[in-house]
Amino acid sequence: MPEIIERMAQNRVSHALCVSVCLPDLPRVLKLAQDWPNIYASVGVHPDYPDTPEPTVAGLLELAIQPKVVAIGETGLDYYRSDPDADMEWQRERFRVHIRASRQSGKPLIIHTRAAAADTLRIMREEGAGTKDGGAGGVMHCFTESLETAQAALEMGFYISFSGIVTFRNARELQEVARAVPLESMLIETDSPYLAPVPHRGKVNEPAYVAHVGKFLAELKGVPEEQLAQRTSANFLELFDISGDIPR
Repeated sequence: MPEIIERMAQNRVSHALCVSVCLPDLPRVLKLAQDWPNIYASVGVHPDYPDTPEPTVAGLLELAIQPKVVAIGETGLDYYRSDPDADMEWQRERFRVHIRASRQSGKPLIIHTRAAAADTLRIMREEGAGTKDGGAGGVMHCFTESLETAQAALEMGFYISFSGIVTFRNARELQEVARAVPLESMLIETDSPYLAPVPHRGKVNEPAYVAHVGKFLAELKGVPEEQLAQRTSANFLELFDISGDIPR
């Protein structure tokens, strides 16, 4: 960790969010946030974990009050690897639990959606996840869906976050989505240890590499890199209600 933190500083990456994917691993997530002043945590259970303790609204609310927990999730829907005939209601109910915890805690959601955009948006609307419906909003994390899906999420007050995938040569459609998403609603991320951006594709990802995502997106959108860096940093601090200085 000291080396990871140092490389973050060298690349002017001032803050990181360590995202929960299951409750048994949550103590390690919380410890990272407690040990490092510029690391924050979320609480939640990822849809890719079928055989893990199920979260409850009450349980998530209790966890969400711990110091430096700034979000609920990662949550959402993932039908990518599922049997087409499988009953995915367990995923949808788990997603609803997270949205309800987000509304009650006032902490934003970190939403994962893969091969499930229609159901994801429907449940977000039904449960009032968006800021216009009294929800806390949040971010569509590691976004890879269509422009129409992005626009629907933006209308609900969500941010769209791009990972190293957007730098891949075969990600032309996603790059068009990134061109269309306004800076005021954009975040950038690594999804470490996965999805390292070009020029580190195929390697273990780490927070410092988010600088490559930012540089690529600035060139793609035709704006100064400094402008994109400052805007996405400000978006991060605002969404997760973190007080901090934006690196310059």
